[in-house]
Amino acid sequence: MINIFAGAVGLGLIWAIVTLGIFISYRVLNMPDLSVEGSIVTGAAVAAMLIVAGVHPVLALGGSALAGAGAGLITGFLHTKLKIPALLSGILTMTALYSVNLRIMDGRPNVALLQTDTILTPFTDAGLTRDPAIILIGIITIMIVISIQRWFLTTEFGCALRATGNNPHMSTAQGINTDTMKLVGLACANSLVGLAGGLLAQYQGFVDIQMGVGAIVIGLASLIIGEVIFGRTSLLRNMIAVVLGAVVYRCIIALVLEAGMAATDLRMFTAITVAIALWLPTARAQIDAISKRVRSSRDAGFDDIGDGKTAIQRTWLGGFIEGASPGRDNPGRSSRKRDSQKRRGGDS
Repeated sequence: MINIFAGAVGLGLIWAIVTLGIFISYRVLNMPDLSVEGSIVTGAAVAAMLIVAGVHPVLALGGSALAGAGAGLITGFLHTKLKIPALLSGILTMTALYSVNLRIMDGRPNVALLQTDTILTPFTDAGLTRDPAIILIGIITIMIVISIQRWFLTTEFGCALRATGNNPHMSTAQGINTDTMKLVGLACANSLVGLAGGLLAQYQGFVDIQMGVGAIVIGLASLIIGEVIFGRTSLLRNMIAVVLGAVVYRCIIALVLEAGMAATDLRMFTAITVAIALWLPTARAQIDAISKRVRSSRDAGFDDIGDGKTAIQRTWLGGFIEGASPGRDNPGRSSRKRDSQKRRGGDS
C-alpha cells in the first residue's frame, strides 16, 4: 500500500505541473485550451528523442518546455490572428500535433528509454528507488515553477495578463494588447505542460503517442478538486491548492484501482469526479443561500411559538380578534363611516 501511494504521489506531482499550466489558460486567461492533450505528448517525444540522441536529461527537459511553448503559440495564433474560437483553435492544434509527434518519434507510435540515463539516474545511483526519486524531483520542480509563476503574475506584465482574462474589453480600453497577452499566456501554459511531458516520459521510461488522451480532463479534475478542498483566497494559495488537488486526485485513482475497479472504467470515473467537483461550488452556494435566508427569517421574528403559529401569524390574528372579529364592527371603520355620512349631510 505504501508503494502504491508513493507512486500515486509521484505521478500527482508530475500532473501538478500540467495543472499549473492549465491554471494559466483556464483560470488566468479564462480560455479552454484543448491543445494540452497534444502538447504533453510533444514535450515527452522531444525529451525522449533528445535523450536517445545523447543529450543531458535536464537539457532535454528544456527542449520539452520549448516544444510545448511552440504548441501554445500555434493555438494562440489561430485564435488571435485567424479569429478562430479558442475551443476550436485548441482542437485544431491537438489534431495537428498528432502527426507532428509521430514525425518527432521517427514515425514510431512509442519510444523506449532503455539503457539510457534519465533525470532519475543520479538518485537511483545514490540508493533511492524510482518513486521517492520522482517525488523529490517533483517537489523541487514545483517549488521552482510556483516561485517563477507567482513572481511573473504579480509583475506589471502579469497583471495585464490577468486583466486580459478577467475583462478583455476593459483591458483593451486601458491600452493592453490582449492578443499579445493571449499568445504569451498560452505559450507559458503549454511550456509547463511540455515540461511535465518530459518528466513523465523519463519517469515511465517510454513515450507513447496516445499518452495525452484525457490530459485536459485530468488537469481540470485536479484543479477543481484542489480549489474546492483547499480554497482560492489568494494567488499563492490557489497555486498550492492546484498542486495538492493533483496529488489528491492521483491518490483517489490509486485507491479505486486497488479496490478492484477495472482500468477500462477509469475514464468514466474521472468524468463523474469532474462533474461532482464542478457541481460542489454551486451546491455550496445554494446551501449558504438557504442558511442565510433561515438566519434572516429568525432575526426578523419568524421563529416558531408554542401553539405552532409563527410570530407574524400570532400578531395578525391578535389584531384581527381585537379589532375586527367576525360579528362585531371594526371601531376604526365605523368611525370613518360616521364622518363620511356627516360630510355628505353637510354638503346637501
